[in-house]
Amino acid sequence: MTKAVHSIKGRCLCGAVTLTVQSVNPRLRACHCDMCRRHTSGMFISVDTLPGTLEVSGPAQSFASSEWAERGFCGTCGSTLWYGTVHDGMRHPAAGLFDAADLGEMTLEFFVDECPQGYALSGDHRKLSTEETIAMFEGDA
Repeated sequence: MTKAVHSIKGRCLCGAVTLTVQSVNPRLRACHCDMCRRHTSGMFISVDTLPGTLEVSGPAQSFASSEWAERGFCGTCGSTLWYGTVHDGMRHPAAGLFDAADLGEMTLEFFVDECPQGYALSGDHRKLSTEETIAMFEGDA
């Protein structure tokens, strides 16, 4: 059975940047690391997309936040656009940009041991500690 591919369109707060992605199952992922919290003033929630399908137009900019990652934002209004990994060029778009993000369910949390007590997520999805997250990014998990 073939799974349906969804085309999801989104935009930043001011509408200057628009994004289109393709997803078979728009699953959601949350990150509680200190960099994501500083970038978004909360957890960063991304939507899972098919690799290479993110199309961005408008004044999108990125900031090299570490040796391995970049963070995208709108050059006009500052809206968070994506978290990107440098080694593979993947960009994980912010779920809040897409009206259709409610199609997805939360499937994975990163750095749960760094999550502030005030907004811990409930549910039975996979929750990785700092050690487990780093191991996954290093290819050990």
